[in-house]
Amino acid sequence: MRPLFFRPFRLSILLVAFVFLGVQGFAQPSHGIAMYGEPALPPDFTALPYANPDAPTGGRLIEGNTGGFDSLNPFLRKGTVPWQLRFYAYESLMARNWDEPFTLYGLLAESVETGPDRTWVEFTLRDAARFSDGSPVTAEDVIWSFETLGTSGHPRYLGFWTRVEKIEQTGPGKVRLTFNEANRELALIAGLRPILNKAQWQGRDFTAGGIEDIPLGTGPYVVDRYETGRLVVLRRNPDYWGADLPIRRGTANLDEIRIEFFGDENVMFEAFKAGVLNFYREPNADRWATQYDFRAVRSGEIVKSEIRHQRPSGMTGFVMNTRRPQLADWRVRQALILAFNFPYINETITGGRQPRITSYFSNSELGMRNGPAQGAVRDLLAPFADALPPGALEGITLPEGDPSPRNRGDLRRAVHLLAEAGWTVQNGVLRNADGTALRIEAVLRQGDKRMESVLQIYSRALERLGIGLTIRSIDNAQFTEREANTDFDLMPFRRDLSLSPGNEQRLYWGSDNADIAGTRNLMGVKIPAVDAMIDALLTAKTPERFNAAARALDRALMAGRFVIPTWTTLTDRVAHAKNLRFPEKTPIYGDRIGWMPDVWWSEPNE
Repeated sequence: MRPLFFRPFRLSILLVAFVFLGVQGFAQPSHGIAMYGEPALPPDFTALPYANPDAPTGGRLIEGNTGGFDSLNPFLRKGTVPWQLRFYAYESLMARNWDEPFTLYGLLAESVETGPDRTWVEFTLRDAARFSDGSPVTAEDVIWSFETLGTSGHPRYLGFWTRVEKIEQTGPGKVRLTFNEANRELALIAGLRPILNKAQWQGRDFTAGGIEDIPLGTGPYVVDRYETGRLVVLRRNPDYWGADLPIRRGTANLDEIRIEFFGDENVMFEAFKAGVLNFYREPNADRWATQYDFRAVRSGEIVKSEIRHQRPSGMTGFVMNTRRPQLADWRVRQALILAFNFPYINETITGGRQPRITSYFSNSELGMRNGPAQGAVRDLLAPFADALPPGALEGITLPEGDPSPRNRGDLRRAVHLLAEAGWTVQNGVLRNADGTALRIEAVLRQGDKRMESVLQIYSRALERLGIGLTIRSIDNAQFTEREANTDFDLMPFRRDLSLSPGNEQRLYWGSDNADIAGTRNLMGVKIPAVDAMIDALLTAKTPERFNAAARALDRALMAGRFVIPTWTTLTDRVAHAKNLRFPEKTPIYGDRIGWMPDVWWSEPNE
């Protein structure tokens, strides 16, 4: 029989051990990190579920962009950059699996570690990680990249940096970030920040320089040559350091990616038909159904592929700038939405083949439900009931419209709302009490014929209300500048939204970002309830709470009447040369960055 004094001593040892093991369980290196729960792929996964690890390499992709470019640095506000460059040539510490809502796996970092409350995150770099010039990726590069992008980079990087209390090297190849707020997503956002080469910019101004100053990347592609405004050619780096990583196996299979630039979408489509391009994304369901009978399709040289997806609709339409006095009143914006006769316009433009977007997160579990707010959604919005525009709590739907061009019912409702807001028709012109006419300028990219056709139809309805609409088409550089300076009344708008909305929502709709240069909050949202719903998203600890916060945010945004929504699609449509192939298994996000061209390949015998 053991002496009794051993019992409390043994108990103390066990308690210490359990505490130690508990801490270790929360804070130990892992191959991946999920917003909620555990990563779906195990530590020994061999490839992404939608990649073909046996895909052949070789061949090339020729795709098109509209507009032009005058910069090849995608990390600055200055200049217009081919949007693909950021994703093809540069990498981050971790990478997404696009078959999960929000889970990251090690890329430049071999592991990630964070505490139970995620107030800090630590990454351990892979020894093999290299820039395209062969130099190693170091902790110093990581720290410099976070600091530089967070202070001098594009506005999309600035908000995150304000939430970093400290960044430090904690050991060989180890970098830790400590955050100054409770926000579960910050650890994941840190994993997605691009890493650049500090030595390349030693003694130089990162924000200065010309088009020839292309940042070194670690990605599988490098810029091979370019002609300003006309084309960019990227080639696969034969010495790419990460080719054998599980997260990269079966990706970056094409030897060359060529991006051609065209004046407008119609010219680009004709170039595709003529064989100048071998890949084309088709946004128009009517054209997909009626204009793909050209020779290359009939012969089988071009294949039409439809990719189903489960992502939210996001928001497509015309954004209204609430900074403009004539658009500051929600009743005026609702009147403009009523005047947009969607059934007639949709039939004219798409043959009625595309359904209307009903909310920002429609087509997903995150979208608002019809009718009055219920349960946790109602509880989140209730404290703001007096300040929210009508519909947030009661329920809001878009006007049904009329298949005929007259749309009398909706226009009558629009007249009533405009009168409530102080606008009445005087001698055929809608004016306020000061006699100021209600006029709106819509800004378009030159060559956007589709949206120009939509606005021409819309202008006739506005004319019947006494509202003057000017359609102004400007070149790509002017459009980019006016967008960055929020110098518009109305302009085409597209905001992709994911199954894992987070800190980017502050960029899109946060009050703090409404008036900064280069803001992505184009409509100028300044609604406390919207800010609060974003906070609720970022602090949610369960999927149920997260979904409720997203649905509440969806309601608040729809009630704000900031965008005239147009159409969505539940299927991605891509036409491509028959030798360009993709795996049978496609990710839940469908045709998005991370799928095309990442897991495509070219069949050598075709």
